[in-house]
This record gives sequence, structure tokens and C-alpha cells, in this order.
Amino acid sequence: MPRSRRAPRLAAALASALMLLATAACGGGSDTGSAGSGAEASTSGGGGAFPVTIAHKYGSTTIKSEPKRIVTVGLTDQDAVLALGKVPVGTTEWLGGYQGAIGPWAQDELGAGQAPTVLKDTGTGPQVERIAALKPDLILALYGGLTKEQYASLSAFAPVVAQPKEHNDYGIPWQEQTKTVGRALGKAEEAAKAVESVEAEIAATAREHPAFKGTTAVMATPYEGIFVFGSQDSRSRVLTGLGFTMPDGLDKAIGDKFGANISKERTDLLDQGAVVWIVGDVAKDTQKLHKDASYKDLKVVKEGREVFVDETSDFGHATSFVSVLSLPYVIERLAPQLAAAVDGSPATKVEQPAS
Repeated sequence: MPRSRRAPRLAAALASALMLLATAACGGGSDTGSAGSGAEASTSGGGGAFPVTIAHKYGSTTIKSEPKRIVTVGLTDQDAVLALGKVPVGTTEWLGGYQGAIGPWAQDELGAGQAPTVLKDTGTGPQVERIAALKPDLILALYGGLTKEQYASLSAFAPVVAQPKEHNDYGIPWQEQTKTVGRALGKAEEAAKAVESVEAEIAATAREHPAFKGTTAVMATPYEGIFVFGSQDSRSRVLTGLGFTMPDGLDKAIGDKFGANISKERTDLLDQGAVVWIVGDVAKDTQKLHKDASYKDLKVVKEGREVFVDETSDFGHATSFVSVLSLPYVIERLAPQLAAAVDGSPATKVEQPAS
């Protein structure tokens, strides 16, 4: 379906992700090649990091030696690679249109390194031929939705670490993503330290805002009506990491997916201690939502407990691009907005971040 040039990028990204999930549903069952969770890995004797075997949705993959040419098919996997001191030769475009698909929150890690070749995923899967031309020795597809057939196609010319079977497609937690990439790169200890550092920063922010603890919150976007993100989505985990809880019945309404559109009869799912809206135009979308008869009279609206995030900004991109590198950037900007939303005073204005 054609979209206007003004269509929100997140809407297009959601459409792409939903198409990928639909394709995955037709892809048949997974090959259970080896037992164990995606969080497990085995190494050979001799004390070296390689070979390492990583379990995933389609079995397991053995990486025999340190990868030199890494391609990230997972939409946010490049940040974990960069955080561990390596630069992918290829990345997959998702949000922002940044050179090399490297967001501003990750530019310090890129440094003077050559920007990766950017690949596209139009909803039909990875560009296999272009990926092969990059001569990768490792393909990462952790934050993604590879089908079994796509996995097999990519595995023909390089080891592929697919999404873990324990989570929905696009549902891997950023901590597990980072640690799995760490094992794949022979940098397990560095990955654990990176995760620990970011978790400590999130925990410190949560302590600074005790009102967050136990307050219900939800993330949504006005995509083809109202699209709500479930508890396994990375955006929702940003909220729970800060101490918020997900609404009762959220996942039952959404099903086994990262998110879904809800009917007008289920806008009660939005009537929480806070609702974070990811929108294409803050002023216009706020006005439109506040005219919606099924939404405008909810307490969350009347009591000023809404947060609006401009999805076209770097902050908006980072909010959806949940990674070990983007999270500190997001928390610094989102926490003050959430604090204003839950302070108990409808008169408190939730300001947009300066940058």
C-alpha cells in the first residue's frame, strides 16, 4: 500500500515488522537442532572463546573463530556489536535514515570507523544476494523475525545466529541480545559489564523517581487506529525497567505478538498511571486523539498523565531502537517526561526534550 511522504516512519516500520511476522507464520516449524535456551553457549577446551555454539529458534550455530566481517540482520543488533568494539560491515535499515544505520547515540562507538553498508528489509526478508556479496563470517539476526527458509538461505554462506525461541519474534530483551552478541564475538565478559553498567544507570533513575514503582503504564502509537505494545516488546521493557508495571490483560488482548491494534472497546488498556504515545506529529496527533470519543474522556487524559514522543526526532527513533547504547540516551529524556506525567497534578506540563 503506498504511503505519503509524511507518513510516520514508525508506522512504516510496524507495517514491515507485521509483514515479517506474517511471513514467519507461513515458514513452518523450527528445527530444534540442539537443546537449551538461547542464553546458553558451549565452548571448546583450552580456555579460548572459540569455537562457541549458540542455541536459537532454528537449532544452534557454531562460530569456529573470531568473526571479522559481521552483518547485522537484526534491526538493532549493530549497537551491541559497536558497544563491544567492532564495526559491522553491513547493517539493516529500520529507523532514522542514518549513515550506516548508526544512530547518534552510537556515534562515539563508531568513531572514525567506516560506516557499514546499509541493507534494506522491505517486509519480504533480508537481501540475501547483497549480504553474500559482503562476504560475512557472521550474520546476527537476534532482534528480528527470520523464517526457517530465510535462516537456511543465509546459513549457506555464513554462520547465522537467529532470534531465540524463548521470546516472540522481535522480543529478545536488550540484555540477552548484548550478551549473546558478546559470546558470538568472543567478548562475553565485556558484554556482561556493558549490560551491568546500563542496568545500574536505569536502576539509579528508578530510585530518583519512586513514584514510578508499581504505577501502571503502557506504550502505544496511533497506527491504523490504536496500536499497543505488549509486555515482550522492547519499548514496554523500558517502562518496566524504570519500575512501572504493565496493565492487567494487556498480553491477553494482544496475543503472542510484540503488539497489536486494539478495538475502541478496549481503550481501557490505555487508562493507566501513564501512557506513552509515539507519534509522527505531537501537536496534530494529540489533537486528533483528544477528539476521539473512545479516548478523550479517560482519566489518563483528564489527569494529564500522557507522554508524547516525536517519532521523527532522534529521541523518538532511540525510544523504539532499544539497545545497550540507546537506552542511556532515552532514559535521560524520557524519565523527566514520565515524572511530570505521574506527579499527581493535571496542571503539570509534560515538556518535549530539547534534543
